[in-house]
Amino acid sequence: MQRNFFIRFIFIVAIIAAIIAPFTYLIPKPIAKVVEIVPTPIAVVVPVIKKVKVIEKPLHQVNLPNFAAIYDIPTKKRQFFAFIRPAIEDKNNELSKERTKLEYWQGQISLGLGLTDDEQASLKSLIVAYRINKQASTLQQINDLLVRVDIIPTSLVLVQAANESAWGTSRFARIGLNFFGIWCYRTGCGMVPGGRNTGAKHEVAAFQSVDAAVSGYFNNINKHNAYQMFRTIRAELRAQDKPLDARILATGLLPYSERGADYVLDITDMLRHNQRYFDQQSSHQTTLAD
Repeated sequence: MQRNFFIRFIFIVAIIAAIIAPFTYLIPKPIAKVVEIVPTPIAVVVPVIKKVKVIEKPLHQVNLPNFAAIYDIPTKKRQFFAFIRPAIEDKNNELSKERTKLEYWQGQISLGLGLTDDEQASLKSLIVAYRINKQASTLQQINDLLVRVDIIPTSLVLVQAANESAWGTSRFARIGLNFFGIWCYRTGCGMVPGGRNTGAKHEVAAFQSVDAAVSGYFNNINKHNAYQMFRTIRAELRAQDKPLDARILATGLLPYSERGADYVLDITDMLRHNQRYFDQQSSHQTTLAD
């Protein structure tokens, strides 16, 4: 009895095992792992553009002192004034000689005496150079020339040169010997200013010598219509037999700069602050003459 029960139990277990066996040995299919791919940032290489400093070559052959390398202010001032002063004095001497001739001719005409052929030729050249009315009488032409053909105080020219050229260190002074900020209007006549407005045609004039630069300044003051007031003040001082005071004449330079009255104040301040340098050089010149 027990033996039959045991056999039947074994048989039932075997059947159950046979039924569940396929499910017991099934290997579950692996689930695919989803990997999120994060794109790697691409490094953008921005090329570094180096600014190439363009070194302008001087447009002249003059051995210009390196005023920027002189750090002692009094030394820089003395050397700058000493460098440019001879050209100013030469120009003033030239104008004084021309003025003496004009005064002589003025006396001759006033006395009813004529001029020689050579004198008339010289007078004609001055009339053309200084843009004098060709239709005026000879005496009037000479009178008009005497207003224009005249000296400018050396001290005034020196401080204007220092002001306009930053004591000889500006680009225009170094490259083109332009110590006075003089413009020209012919393409290629000088240096194009960096801040020139679109469509503007002016350039900053370039000169081949210091003498030429100084002559350009004198021609500007003595001929240009903008400085008629300067010439009138100078002529009035002459008429009153007074010295040509640089500070008084400076008041006629309002048109020289867009800064107007502020520019004139700067010039008069520079005249006052640098007087000792003018006195030193005048004393030195007197000693040499002795």
